[in-house]
Amino acid sequence: MKSMSIQELYDYLNSPEFQNVKSGNIFYNYYIYQYPAAKEYEMRRQLVVFKQNLERPTSFVNAMLLDLFQVFCDYLKAEKFGLDSLFDVTLEDDRTQPDMVTAELTNEANSDNFISYVHDRIGQHLDENDGLNKPYIFIYGIGKMFPYLRTNVFLTRYEKYNDTSRYKIILFYPGHQEGNSFSLFDTLDDAHTYRATLLVNK
Repeated sequence: MKSMSIQELYDYLNSPEFQNVKSGNIFYNYYIYQYPAAKEYEMRRQLVVFKQNLERPTSFVNAMLLDLFQVFCDYLKAEKFGLDSLFDVTLEDDRTQPDMVTAELTNEANSDNFISYVHDRIGQHLDENDGLNKPYIFIYGIGKMFPYLRTNVFLTRYEKYNDTSRYKIILFYPGHQEGNSFSLFDTLDDAHTYRATLLVNK
């Protein structure tokens, strides 16, 4: 199976049927779009175009762009460690104790506190009263989270906060699938896949 082209993906996102959060698998609202890792920056620009086009009067859709790595940085800046933020402490310690920092960042990225922080960000978007439909959460930045947080771990841990009646999560993944596993950047094993629907040509 081959991933949809950019135009095919947009047409799919723009279809009233897919915009209906009650369509598709009502129990698992996770969708994954895979693309070559070399096209990472092109895909980020494309997401902005998707958002702008979906907001036009023909669609009235306000898709949330959620850079998981940027949200993680915001989370670290909000977490206090004494008088400093965890972000500042991490930057300082990384110069002398990089292994310890990697372990600390991994613990934080996998913590319920961070997953709850992501959930709150999504909730703020959904609660904005702008008169637009909000069926999509576009999540990207997965590559920048490696090795701190793996894709399947994030989706599994977010499950308890997930509200399938309000939105669909479209995760943009720089890599490809090999059997039951994902290959991040087309080279790194990213463990087994979660119960997500791959956006492909059938």
